[in-house]
Amino acid sequence: MKIVVIGGTGLIGSGVVKHLTEAGHEAVAAAPSTGVNTITGEGLKEVLQDAQVLVDVSNSPSFADDDVMDFFLTSTGNLTEAAREAGVGHYVALSIIGIDRSPEIGYYRAKIAQETAIRGAGLPHTIVRATQFFEFAGAIADTSVVDGAVRLPDAGVQPMAAADVSTAVARTAAGDPVNGVFEIAGPEAFGLDEWVRKVLAYRGDPRQVITDPNALFYGGVPGHTALLPGPDARLAQTRLSAWLAAQK
Repeated sequence: MKIVVIGGTGLIGSGVVKHLTEAGHEAVAAAPSTGVNTITGEGLKEVLQDAQVLVDVSNSPSFADDDVMDFFLTSTGNLTEAAREAGVGHYVALSIIGIDRSPEIGYYRAKIAQETAIRGAGLPHTIVRATQFFEFAGAIADTSVVDGAVRLPDAGVQPMAAADVSTAVARTAAGDPVNGVFEIAGPEAFGLDEWVRKVLAYRGDPRQVITDPNALFYGGVPGHTALLPGPDARLAQTRLSAWLAAQK
């Protein structure tokens, strides 16, 4: 099959392209750097010609609330219209577990809007909701510094390796649409504070991680189970300890 991966040069997208290519598909990495712009529409018609599947793992260049909402609404609108015109038979999008339980987080509101637009487009689709990636622990720490210390709530989280996310998305793209949502998550549950503390300690980062139930996580205070997957989530194999060991 010809499968176009929007955001195909990024962390997740490059892995999706690799897996699909190795499986014998014609996987096309589409991004502004390859002449495909989902905001202006440049290159969309051309890249989707004869495509059976469109995978959207793109992301907003700005995480400011208004910017990210504008990005996902405009990008998804252009993508669904182009996919419909091209006769794409399966629209796959990567989303986040818990976005409907933490609407005070601007990025999560934008992802809800993206999902709503996909469902409303009438295309055969699958939305893959994933937990946080191991790779993002450092960025989470950086955005949670108050007076020199990292302050995070102990909300439950089941993070996973980006490589496992890419594998799951690639398998989804090669399969049939479910016209709904399914979840993927890591094999272990941690407190958000505990997870970041483990990663910083392993890296030799001297910053203290303070557990604060009222600390903000990207502008919101998630409940204890808000970021956790449901009982039917598909669990990846890579444990945090194995991922950390592989980073050296």
